[in-house]
Amino acid sequence: MGKLDGRVAVITGAARGQGRSHAITLAAAGADIIALDICADIDTNGYALASQEDLEETRRLVEKEDRRCVAAIADVRDPNRLRAAIDAGVAELGGLHIVVANAGICPLGDVPRKSFLDAVDVDLVGVLNTVSAAYPHLSAGASVIATGSVAALMKGSGTDVLGPGGFGYSHSKRAVAEFVHDCALALAPESIRVNCVHPTNCNTAMLHSEEMYKVFRPDLESPGREDTIDAFKTGQPMGVPWVEPEQISSAVLFLASDDAQFVTGQQLKVDAGGALPHTNALSLK
Repeated sequence: MGKLDGRVAVITGAARGQGRSHAITLAAAGADIIALDICADIDTNGYALASQEDLEETRRLVEKEDRRCVAAIADVRDPNRLRAAIDAGVAELGGLHIVVANAGICPLGDVPRKSFLDAVDVDLVGVLNTVSAAYPHLSAGASVIATGSVAALMKGSGTDVLGPGGFGYSHSKRAVAEFVHDCALALAPESIRVNCVHPTNCNTAMLHSEEMYKVFRPDLESPGREDTIDAFKTGQPMGVPWVEPEQISSAVLFLASDDAQFVTGQQLKVDAGGALPHTNALSLK
């Protein structure tokens, strides 16, 4: 018996990285999966996004866990397409119990100012669109989980270091944290739980990109992975450069399961202590 037997989860940004890891982890616990991804690049985002082949690989890996998977191309910025994809997945799989609003981009560096809006459209509006599209299918016991970021909990992030796209990313993640808190309060009478997971640096394509390396090693003209390991460690008191997607997925599984039956409105940090210098025991501010 798995913790999620008989349940269906929708996951955005499911083609690779954290989203793929969440899909595999929830499938291994018994859930059927609706896997959604844009499978296309966004002009202002410097690193390549996932492909349709990546999404098909996620489907294959979920089915390897002996679970059903409906995989579809859907842009979280397009509420009509997103709603249609979720509706179709629910019709095929027979319900919806878990929502993982995970899709995200981080356009860093010398990018057009439109990158601020692109980041907000994906990282914030995409979360709102996902929850809104999924809500008609949810009932008591459902779990909604948003992917935040330790950047949401850090003071002073702005355009001077991260550029307009990075500023849009941190703005969005702060707003997602606020949305999760208030949405949890609004949906609590229906016994629908809403929580946020805030990762630190995570070992995915978003982290391992030329633009991100330059943020952490501005002293080098063309920094690579090995050049940035020590720099990545400086943000985590536990001394690790990054966490693995599977470690974030363990938190997602907890929040999706009955182990978290009365856990709602939480900002769950999986950050190796990264937010500690910026927060206190009683506040996220």
